[in-house]
Amino acid sequence: MKISKLVQRAGTETAFETLAKAKALERQGRSIIHLEIGEPDFNTPENIKQAGIKAIQENYTHYSPSQGILELREAVAENISKTRNIDVSPDEVVITPGGKDIIFFTALSLLDDGDEAIYPNPSYPIYESAIKIAGATPVPLQLLEENDFAFDRKEFEKLVTEKTRLIIINSPGNPTGSILSQEDLEFIADIAKKNDIMVLSDEIYSQIIYGEKFRSIASIKGMKERTIILDGFSKTYAMTGWRLGYGVANKELIKAITKIITNSDSCVATFTQIAGIEALKGPQDEVEKMRKMYEERRNIVINGLNEIPGVSCKMPKGAFYAFANIKSFGKTSKELADYLLNNAGVATLPGTAFGKYGEGYIRLSYATSKENIREGLNRIKEALSKL
Repeated sequence: MKISKLVQRAGTETAFETLAKAKALERQGRSIIHLEIGEPDFNTPENIKQAGIKAIQENYTHYSPSQGILELREAVAENISKTRNIDVSPDEVVITPGGKDIIFFTALSLLDDGDEAIYPNPSYPIYESAIKIAGATPVPLQLLEENDFAFDRKEFEKLVTEKTRLIIINSPGNPTGSILSQEDLEFIADIAKKNDIMVLSDEIYSQIIYGEKFRSIASIKGMKERTIILDGFSKTYAMTGWRLGYGVANKELIKAITKIITNSDSCVATFTQIAGIEALKGPQDEVEKMRKMYEERRNIVINGLNEIPGVSCKMPKGAFYAFANIKSFGKTSKELADYLLNNAGVATLPGTAFGKYGEGYIRLSYATSKENIREGLNRIKEALSKL
């Protein structure tokens, strides 16, 4: 059997591979601290669960329009209009089964063979994968620790060519927790406008931010029409298994993405969309409770990592990841991550899971309990002392 070149071009998400390895060790009786998966350990808030259950009982179990039900698109439009300070209509919103679809469908809608797309590296691996599947050329922009993993403006400008059709940004970012400043966003916006380039702004961690105000490039004058906002419910509302995300963009692009949905997913589960309405319009107390808990955990993990000889880690400003520098141990990121899993029973991800420029780092997710974090840090410290 011959597998298509398209599938061969696709990458993967190493977190799930590491999770499988960790689960296999657990089946052998090993104790594993899971710091690999970027999934909230909280349960979906009760009011959202009840809305989903009620929707099933009321028979919201049939097809919905491919673009999403109007009531949820209205709720998203209202939320984005308020939080990004732009005017958004329901016709500029599309509902998808998770945020990944917005990445892929944007790439498929905007990129052709020979086109180029600039994306941050290290970053969420699906960006590069989607660009390759669309047949375009991924152009990585290295994020440097000395720049707090923000865009290097000079290097970014050098990468822009007449073939550049798309710029991908992620702020707060995975895996670094970095945030783009207003000056960074304005610089990127200026380049995009001058060169007629679209921007995919992954804002999935927009409500998991510490000590800063969230900023969207779509809020900058002249950028709403050339920005695709990616957001969703997985991280903010602990709804990973519900598979519910959305994109906000100009109507022409929304129509293109909707056409792909009709040809692939058909639609998002209708009762899930009903739960999404409750998530956006219902009480937000649980969201803030989760954010505060993440902040407390962040402080524990970063301080703990920086106390381990040979390890250093920047304080992330958003999301729930620590991107720790482990270069002093003379091992590759994968070697060290494997060592910690097999010898310390701590599952982390090698920095190279997020691109070639992630070499020399490991990512730890602090979307787990304080007890797990402290135990994980103790195990890491002991294991690294033996190298």
